[in-house]
Amino acid sequence: MSGGDAVTSGRSARDGRSARDGDFDRDGGSARDGGFDRDGGFDPDGDFGPTEDAPSAGRRKLWWPAALAATVALCLGVPALVASGSSASGAGTVAAAPADASPEAGFARDMSIHHQQAVDLSFIVRDRTADVPVRNLAFDIINTQANQRGMMMGWLDQWGLTPSSPAKPMAWMQMGHSYEAHDGSLMPGMATNTQLDRLRGLNGKEAEVFYLQLMLEHHKGGVEMAQGYVDLAKNESEKRLAQSMVIGQTSEIKLITEMLAERGAQPAS
Repeated sequence: MSGGDAVTSGRSARDGRSARDGDFDRDGGSARDGGFDRDGGFDPDGDFGPTEDAPSAGRRKLWWPAALAATVALCLGVPALVASGSSASGAGTVAAAPADASPEAGFARDMSIHHQQAVDLSFIVRDRTADVPVRNLAFDIINTQANQRGMMMGWLDQWGLTPSSPAKPMAWMQMGHSYEAHDGSLMPGMATNTQLDRLRGLNGKEAEVFYLQLMLEHHKGGVEMAQGYVDLAKNESEKRLAQSMVIGQTSEIKLITEMLAERGAQPAS
């Protein structure tokens, strides 16, 4: 994906955030080829936007992460990840691609998994509620994280690395991470298959609250992973992307907490 393509697909994004190679489909099941809607394609409209009569407050506090994501995408041209410089004649020094077990490869793979589930959760809630603020948040998460996931998958491909690895998730963080995968939850913050099924069975306010609770934990796990890569990063472009995730998702953690309070609910933990 080029920097220009990233901007085009990320104009409506609201935060800096997006199992291994598309482990989740539109309904939260297995879909190694990715896909974001019922027909297997990304639906940019998705009936997410507010109606003509919807109050403008539906998008309160959500505009600035969109600008941030678009700006970051503009700065993150894929060629910058592999070429440290070249002359007009083609001469120059080309940086070595990251190793298969590097933090660069590990972060791109694991965050792609994490992002894909956020997209899936957001598509599920889209069909379970007519609430404009929740649907707007879901749209923003889909647009931002699908865009970022595409960038990370593109980098892996350009580096000549596979989109998946037999390594334990987050092993690249070099922290002796003790999280044990269970019921489809591969990393901290990820929802379980049981929780996904429960969300599919809820409607209205109950669906809104449960989605917000799941997404709050999902963001917390995403921030931890993104910051973990920032602390180890050797690739400046990927580091900038991770930093934008930390900033954007931290902002949305505050927003989601407020949205829960507005619905008389609290975070799950």
